[in-house]
Order: sequence, then structure tokens, then C-alpha cells
Amino acid sequence: MKILVCISHVPDTTSKINFTEGDTKFDTNGVQFVINPNDEFGLTRAMWFKEKQGASVDVVNVGGAETEPTLRKALAIGADTAIRVNTPATDGYQVAKELAKVVKDGGYDLVIAGRESIDYNGGMVPGMLAGLLDANFINNCISLEIEGDKAKAVREIDGGKESLSASLPLVIGGQKGLVEESDLRIPNMRGIMQARKKPLNVVEPSESSAKTEAVKFEKPAPKGDVKLVDPDNLDELIDLLHNEAKAI
Repeated sequence: MKILVCISHVPDTTSKINFTEGDTKFDTNGVQFVINPNDEFGLTRAMWFKEKQGASVDVVNVGGAETEPTLRKALAIGADTAIRVNTPATDGYQVAKELAKVVKDGGYDLVIAGRESIDYNGGMVPGMLAGLLDANFINNCISLEIEGDKAKAVREIDGGKESLSASLPLVIGGQKGLVEESDLRIPNMRGIMQARKKPLNVVEPSESSAKTEAVKFEKPAPKGDVKLVDPDNLDELIDLLHNEAKAI
């Protein structure tokens, strides 16, 4: 079984976010980048298939050279080969088109992506990728088993969970629960050294173009000062909740 894990290069949630050029560009200065958490759950599950079922595991990213440290980390965790599509990720459609070409060229049986990235939270790529490939698709996946060319999965739905079966080829939109957080892997020294020798192939993009563009970014409005109300003054509290907070 050939598995391709899609890896997004995203800012660490502890990084301070700023914008430049009139709030139209993301400022990467001083920002630490990591593997998208939803993708990391998928990569860890793929490593289980590699170790238990002898699957091959490749990772792919759409982005510039600045994303290669993130791909190297995925290699250090245990992926066999990394692929970088040499073009900035501009929108979900463009990314899905580039990934679809990689999947077709590589003949992958299973594609594991995160249900969404934590930077733009578009949540569009896995579904569009499945559509472009004419492959089965399971989103919000929290459990996955593969036997031969058949898959059994569990996904979260409103108010509960749903058990599904599907045949390969299959695209998964994974999330927290696909593996336990305690099972996530930190690259060790041996893995880091091996990653330096593993192939990281750079491929040129297709002719796909973005369908949307970011016009402007805006940070959430800063929170106002806290107002302290005397516990004996319930009338003032009710007035603030009704007229200012609009909570009642």
C-alpha cells in the first residue's frame, strides 16, 4: 500500500501574528513554523500502517523552500520520501490541483490530509482533492483501519460518531482522535540523521491557478478592560450585562 500524507507548514500557535503591506501580507519574521497538528495525527497513523503492514509513506507539501524544514521533520518521524511542489500555496483549489497531480503521478492508494490547517482553517483541500481524483472521501476521521483494499473508518458528526466502510483509493480528512496525542512522535537523533539522507524531491507546479485571493487581514478587536462590580450592587451588574455586553 502506498500512502501519501499531505503536510501543511503552519505557524506555531504561540507565535505572535502580524501583517505587512497594508495588512495584505502575513509577516513571517520571528514566527516558528510546525507541522499542521491535524496533519501530524495523520502522519502518525500512516507510520502505524508502515510498521504493521509494510506500507510505504511519502509526504507532500505545496510551498517554497522555506517549508523544507517541516518536511525534514516529517522524514525524521519516519516518512520514506518528501515531495515539495515548488509554488506558494495561494488558495485551497490551487493546492488541491497540485496535490492531485502528485497523487496521480505517484499512484497512491491512500491519501491522508488534515481536515483543515490551523492558519487559514479553510477545510476545503481534502474534499476538493477527492473530487479531482474521483476517489472515496471521509472527513473528520477519528479512526482508520485498512485490510487489503478495504477501509473501515469512524468520523465525527453533529451529536455523535458515524462508522463507515470504503474501498481504496481513499482520501482522508483526519483530525485529533485519529491517534492518541500520547502517540505523536518526536524525532530522535537517529531519525534526524536518517532524514538528511532521505530524498526530498522538488517538482515544478502545473498550470493550475488560484480562484480566490486574500484582500486584507484583520486581527480580532482587542478585549476591553475588565469592569469590577461590587457583589452587593446587582442592579449595576444587570444593567452592564443588558446594555453593554448584550448578554441578557
